[in-house]
Amino acid sequence: MNVSLKNDGAARGIITVEIEKNDYAEKLEKNLHKLRQKVNMPGFRKGMVPAGLVKKLYGKHALAEEVEKLTTENLVAYIRDNNIRILGQPIPSDTDQPEINFETDEKFEFSFDVALSPTIDVKLSKEDILPYYRIKVDDEAIDKRIDTYRKELGTYDTVDEFEDDDMIKGKLVETENGEPKEGCIFVEDAVLMPSYMKGKMEQKKFKGAKKGAKITFNPYKAYKGAEAEISSLLKIEKDAVKGMKSDFTFEIKEITRYKKAELNEDLYDRIFGKGAVGDEASFREKIGETVTAQYNSESEWIFKKKMRKMFVDKLSGIAFADDILKRSFLASSEKMTEEDLEKEYPEILEDLKYRLFREELLKENNVTVEDSEVEEQARSLTRIQFAQYGMFSVPDDVLEKYVKGMLGNEETRANMVDKAIEDKVSAVVKDMITVEEKEVTEEELGNVAYEGQEI
Repeated sequence: MNVSLKNDGAARGIITVEIEKNDYAEKLEKNLHKLRQKVNMPGFRKGMVPAGLVKKLYGKHALAEEVEKLTTENLVAYIRDNNIRILGQPIPSDTDQPEINFETDEKFEFSFDVALSPTIDVKLSKEDILPYYRIKVDDEAIDKRIDTYRKELGTYDTVDEFEDDDMIKGKLVETENGEPKEGCIFVEDAVLMPSYMKGKMEQKKFKGAKKGAKITFNPYKAYKGAEAEISSLLKIEKDAVKGMKSDFTFEIKEITRYKKAELNEDLYDRIFGKGAVGDEASFREKIGETVTAQYNSESEWIFKKKMRKMFVDKLSGIAFADDILKRSFLASSEKMTEEDLEKEYPEILEDLKYRLFREELLKENNVTVEDSEVEEQARSLTRIQFAQYGMFSVPDDVLEKYVKGMLGNEETRANMVDKAIEDKVSAVVKDMITVEEKEVTEEELGNVAYEGQEI
């Protein structure tokens, strides 16, 4: 048995596995003997088929299996024992592979193309500069957040007289000369919000209307012929809207007004838990802390995105064995086509560069990730998810149950490990480079995050 590596440039190599008869002969004979015990063949009792006949019928296949097994085992062991860093997986060579004949050959040679991982120099210094955006939590930002909570936790009250933005429910009837039209369209429980009407003259007809009133209006004029709105109101197909220009009478049965939640102890308890906040001043302070915490995660995400680009840019001159990598990706994916790969390869290569730089950075700084850090990553994500639904005070037992469920999923746990690694890398990088902190508004932060604007 002989395994060797021949470098074919800095980014590629060929690993050759040479197998001789004495490497497989004994194992092959044992396997053929076991096979003989199982073979059923007419004219012979089970296990009594002549060994020569078994070898003639199954020897080629058995030899191929044993040689393939030996090749794979020794290839993997060679890469591992010699600490050869490869990208992707070894791919059977399409240029250096001798022809194989399992009927006549006793010595076999297999060649594999490998994409070698390049040597990475993770040079970072104070000359490297990245911005870090911190949200400016002022009274205006706090007022906006409080108003959002009051809207989300508000109530619908029934009133007697219509005002702007109210919703009305009632009976809708198609009319002609003020009377129900023959074969008219009739909607028993119609729902209408006049504030959504584009025709201002039709909208004004509802102003000050009271419960029980009958308002005659024209839906086609009210919605300027908008098919979706008219078909939804009249319960007709969109194709019928263009021909529907009749007047309708709306008999108001109910007027509903949305009322924002009051700024009081009940609202404080619903958002932060009973007794957590005692007055408006402490409520505003708590809101400020919440906004800061939520936007800190977005600020960190933006920093990591810029950090990633910095890593990739620093490896812009590194050469890769693109042809071998592409063959490797295609071999490891059942669904990916060559066309798909060509489209996605630039992004795949960018991700590869980033991970290589990240891996070397962690290695040079002796950084590891503990299980406790992965668990805390899951807790943090769970708190954020609850907060998105207005739940800021989650009992510990409920939180831990969700965390356990998340980490019980193999894919989710891998994501949590990756996020924990990202946090470690971010912390290391911040110590090595110059971080320029910039205070921004919510809108400015959104522009940076989703539109790529610099501030």
